[in-house]
Amino acid sequence: MRGLLYFPERQDPARAAAEARRLGLAPWLDSSGRTVGWRDSSPPPPPSARLVVLHGNAGSALDRTYFREVFPARHGALPVEVLLLEYPGYGPRPGAPTQQGLVAACREAVEELRRQAGPVVLVGESLGSAVAALCAAARPALVDGLVLVTPLASVPAVARRLYGLAPSFLIPDPYRADEALPRYRGPVAFLVAGRDEVVFPDLGLALHAAYPGPKRLWMDEQAGHNTVRYQPSDPRWAEMLELLLGPASRP
Repeated sequence: MRGLLYFPERQDPARAAAEARRLGLAPWLDSSGRTVGWRDSSPPPPPSARLVVLHGNAGSALDRTYFREVFPARHGALPVEVLLLEYPGYGPRPGAPTQQGLVAACREAVEELRRQAGPVVLVGESLGSAVAALCAAARPALVDGLVLVTPLASVPAVARRLYGLAPSFLIPDPYRADEALPRYRGPVAFLVAGRDEVVFPDLGLALHAAYPGPKRLWMDEQAGHNTVRYQPSDPRWAEMLELLLGPASRP
C-alpha cells in the first residue's frame, strides 16, 4: 500500500548539492552534520522566524522552492527564513518513507530549531499538511503556527472516495490529521483548492470547521490540487504570517 502513497525522487548527495547551489541554497545540517534539508546560503541571524516546508508525497524538497518566493523576507522587523525539510527516502536522505519516519524527521527538526531564539512555523503541503498536524499535536509547545496547503484530512477518507471501502489493514500510514489537529490549539492557516481532485475540498473545509483553535481559511476557488497559485504579489501569504506571528512589529 505504501507504493500507492509515496512517490519519492531520489538523488545522490553530490547531484542534490549541485542543484541546491544553483537555486541559492545550502545543506541544512542537523547537530550530527547530516543533511536534513535545504536553507538559504546566507540565512538571517537569529532571532528570526523559521518556516519549515513539509512537501507532498512526490518529488523532493528541492521541487518546493516556490514557498521561498511567496513568503515575505521580513514580518515587520522580524526576518523570515524558509527551510525545506527533506523526508527519509526522498532526495539524498537515506531511509524509506513511513508515517512514523516522516513525523519523527519533522519533530527532530523542530526540536533542533527551538534551541535558537525565534518562532517556528510548519508549512505543510498535501501529505505534508498531515505531517505538520501530527508533529504539532505531539509537540504543541514547540510550534508557533501551521500553514496547511491543500490539507489532507486522512488517507482513509481519501481512499474511500477513490476506491470505495478501504480496510484499515491495507492502510499502514493513515495520517489522521483530523484526529491530531484538534490537540494542537495554536493558530492555523488553511488554504483549500476549490477543485481539488486529490484530497477533495470538502474534506479540507471539514478539517477547518472542526478545528477549535485560532484559524483562518483562504480558498483558491478555481485551483486543482496541483494548480494552486503561488504568486509573491498575492497578499494571502503575508496575511498568514499576520495570523501566525501576530501584528508585524515596526523596525
